Amino acid sequence: MAMKIRLARGGSKKRPHYAIVATDSRMPRDGRFLEKLGTYNPLLAKDSEDRVKMDMERVQYWLAQGAQPTDRVARFLEAAGVVAKTERKNMKKAVPGAKATKRAEEKAAKAAAPAEE
Repeated sequence: MAMKIRLARGGSKKRPHYAIVATDSRMPRDGRFLEKLGTYNPLLAKDSEDRVKMDMERVQYWLAQGAQPTDRVARFLEAAGVVAKTERKNMKKAVPGAKATKRAEEKAAKAAAPAEE
């Protein structure tokens, strides 16, 4: 069984509140889960200690059982010092698209053409 530690959304519209749960990856996001491991309230200030609460003993148990944390939960675990920090890179974020590259080449060609004459 593929286990995940992920967020299950609760709360009303525009007022999210999440439960950190251990679940089978085939279950729906807000569906059945095996154990509630903590809570996450994104509406609280980032420096608030009530923003993320986790039962670290149970989280470590599920990680030892082979559960994989989702990206957001992995960040919480990195901040708590449970999981080693992974380096994230988005190499293509700063690279211009095909059309922008082509326009830049045409502009450079136009600028170089009068200089040669």
